[in-house]
Amino acid sequence: MRGGKRLARALTAAEAEVVAIDRDAELVEQIRDEVTLAVRLDSTDAEALRMQAVQDVDVAIVGIGEDFESSALTVATLKEIGVKRIIARANSDIQAKILEKVGADEVALPEGESALRWAHRLMLPNLKQYVELGEAHSMIYMAAPRRFHQQTLKDLDLRNKFGVNLIAIERTVSVQADPDSPAVSKRTVTVPTADTTILPADVLILVGSNESLSNLPSE
Repeated sequence: MRGGKRLARALTAAEAEVVAIDRDAELVEQIRDEVTLAVRLDSTDAEALRMQAVQDVDVAIVGIGEDFESSALTVATLKEIGVKRIIARANSDIQAKILEKVGADEVALPEGESALRWAHRLMLPNLKQYVELGEAHSMIYMAAPRRFHQQTLKDLDLRNKFGVNLIAIERTVSVQADPDSPAVSKRTVTVPTADTTILPADVLILVGSNESLSNLPSE
């Protein structure tokens, strides 16, 4: 549960409501004061999960690392009770394929995914790319949230309202070499000005603290 605790803490820091579940009472007690709710129960017990309204969560993360059978059964049980999005941890490509077959929507291989990276992915569904810049700061590429569409940077005032800086915009433009040639789409990166308007297909390249980035609107 070590990786699960790190992820729970990162999500709590990003102001997400976190429900932690484990069969080990000691582990539940360790995380109790750091999450919204910590419960000791068997994650393969559909009725016990329903009693905690787990079927209503936005995302369920299965971080069982050592007992793959329990991990697969938990994923299948979560699918059975109707959880909308299930993310499961795998220790190999073979395990990843099995977890996907029993119902996991996404699979994390821990050697390639940090807890902080997963926290960003969960809080920002539009996230395209993530680069750690050092302690507590990152650069992210994210699809422009709907709230930003057709607004100028001056109107958005990202630095004051969200504590982040927009350093560039990745945008698709039509380019025509000459009048007789058809236009082709080309992806370009531009440095925005205060009067730049955010378009629906834009990818925003933003820099800020991890906490500020996690608080950006998701849609």
